[in-house]
Amino acid sequence: MIEANQLKVYRATEEPRIVRIALTAVSLLFLAVFLVLPLVSIFVTAFQKGWETYIASITHPDALAAIKLTLLVTIIVVPLNTIFGIAAAWCITKFSFKRKNLLITLIDLPFAISPVIAGLTFILLFGAQGLIGEWLMMNDIKIVFALPGIVLATLFVTLPFVARELIPLMQTQGTTDEEASISLGASGFKTFIYVTLPNIKWGLLYGMILCNARAIGEFGAVSVVSGHIRGMTNTMPLHIEILYNEYQFAAAFAVASLMSILAIITIIIKNIIEWKSGLQGGGH
Repeated sequence: MIEANQLKVYRATEEPRIVRIALTAVSLLFLAVFLVLPLVSIFVTAFQKGWETYIASITHPDALAAIKLTLLVTIIVVPLNTIFGIAAAWCITKFSFKRKNLLITLIDLPFAISPVIAGLTFILLFGAQGLIGEWLMMNDIKIVFALPGIVLATLFVTLPFVARELIPLMQTQGTTDEEASISLGASGFKTFIYVTLPNIKWGLLYGMILCNARAIGEFGAVSVVSGHIRGMTNTMPLHIEILYNEYQFAAAFAVASLMSILAIITIIIKNIIEWKSGLQGGGH
């Protein structure tokens, strides 16, 4: 009877060869049209005026300033969100308290709010006509149209990534290992370093990679708070937009190719982490 049921399940999940070929062809066609072709066109357009033009475009002072600003914002945002993500996940999964669901909802809030709206919120708070804008101007403190505003906007839109990767992972692992460590006399800090952190390392790295990718490519919120000041507050996406609007297509796609390379590297690292995480899970 069991063998008969297993045979029925097998037949139910075994699609005809023509169906599998058709589904595979549709998937490959979709990837080719919406992923491969645009990626190829970026590099073709970037090099259409020659290698010298490409180098000149990515080494232009405004381009270099945009690249440096993007990397600086990423270097600031990713560690901060990593610390927040670990703390939030630890709090939610290791402790029981009222309004836990409210905290989870607040963490997910940046997913629900448009980045442009998030940027406008910072303008209403820190802009010249904002809630505390006058006080900031009196004390010569610049938030919007400066590095702090860009960091805050990027920090907001990337806030959930590390936490949302760690929360389900830590919920699955439970608290048994930590309780055993503490019962043996280990402090909370040592328990985190030697017990919790090794257990979550792949999920943590995965969340950091996603946070890094979003920080590099963020456009909407940063566009609102940056002021589009050439050589000062333009990140790579904003610099690309300006070049494209000025019909400097080769230069725009040259900078875009750098972002594409960063995206490809991110995908490779992401897949390596998934593979390593799968091996670790298989080992358990």
